[in-house]
Amino acid sequence: MKLMLRTLAAIMGYPSGELRAHVTELRAVVEDEKALGPHVHRRLGVLLDRLEREETIDAQATYTDLFDRSRALSLHLFEHVHGDNRERGQAMLDLAEQYMQAGLLLESQELPDYIPVFLEYASCLPPAEARETLAQPAHVFAALEQRLRERDSDYAAVFAAILTLSGARPDHDAIDQLQKNAPSDDPARIDEEWEEKEVTFTGAHEMGGPTGIVARLRAKGKAMTAARGTKG
Repeated sequence: MKLMLRTLAAIMGYPSGELRAHVTELRAVVEDEKALGPHVHRRLGVLLDRLEREETIDAQATYTDLFDRSRALSLHLFEHVHGDNRERGQAMLDLAEQYMQAGLLLESQELPDYIPVFLEYASCLPPAEARETLAQPAHVFAALEQRLRERDSDYAAVFAAILTLSGARPDHDAIDQLQKNAPSDDPARIDEEWEEKEVTFTGAHEMGGPTGIVARLRAKGKAMTAARGTKG
């Protein structure tokens, strides 16, 4: 499962010449993953064939049209879970803390809820824990898979594979709610929709005090202050 998750993370990343050059290796990993089954194998094969055959600039244009110009297809998990809600920043912190505990260090430009990063994180976990981690946002993956199929996009295969590996049965009510609240893809409204509220990383949950990295840093600061006071 580890290699398969990292393969899916690579496929979902921004297309590059390097990705195109390694499609053969990625295809081999897909074909070796028995848990996916022939239908998902075939769908991923179609996507990999296109990424290998298509010029990089054309693959990048397809990717941008899908994922950078539509909030409904955002590759950031919390865009679908929290939207502009105040809890989004805290959720980012908590997820980043989980990554740190697993030994996964993010590049400065990466957000922790970016799906390829999330898949990399899951690949660092024991198989049972990885499946449980993938299952938690299964309704988001299912909604994205459905939206991509409606656009006849071969990227839908990636989310079908994630759902298969998770072993989860997504909550249909949760999926319906996501679909009902999906942002419009009307080009005239895209700029307006992307004018999001600033995401802050110092907030607290409504029920209780700060958690995650913020709480840890504050506790550490208080401990250091107390230690200096004792020495004085």
